[in-house]
Amino acid sequence: MELSKTEEQLMQYLWKLEQAFMKDILEVYPEPKPATTTVATLLKRMIGKGFVDYKTYGKSREYYPLVKKEDYFSKHVNGLIKTFFNDSASQFASFFTRKTDLTKKELEELKAIIDKEIKNK
Repeated sequence: MELSKTEEQLMQYLWKLEQAFMKDILEVYPEPKPATTTVATLLKRMIGKGFVDYKTYGKSREYYPLVKKEDYFSKHVNGLIKTFFNDSASQFASFFTRKTDLTKKELEELKAIIDKEIKNK
C-alpha cells in the first residue's frame, strides 16, 4: 500500500521526530500550517494503512512510524525500476547516471559504493 503525497510529507516528519504528539507534528510543518483536523485525518488514514500507530496518555496520543524510511523508499525504488525500467537495475542505473546532473565526484562516490557492494557479495 502506498501513501499519498500529503501522507508521505507527514510520514517524513514522523520519521524525523521518531515519536510525536499532535502539537509536535504541527510545529514542524511550515507556514501556513494545516488544521489539526487535517493532520488527524491523515494520521487516521495512515494508521489504517499500517504505517503509523500511537500510544495513549490520558486524552493525548503519541504517534510513531511502524515502517522504516529505508524500507518504504526501497520498496518505492524497486517499484519504479520494475514499472519504468523493465525490472532492470542496469537500465535504471544507466538512466540515472546519464540523465541527472551528477558531478564527477558524485559518480566516483557511486562507483565506490557499488564496488564495495560487489566485494561484499
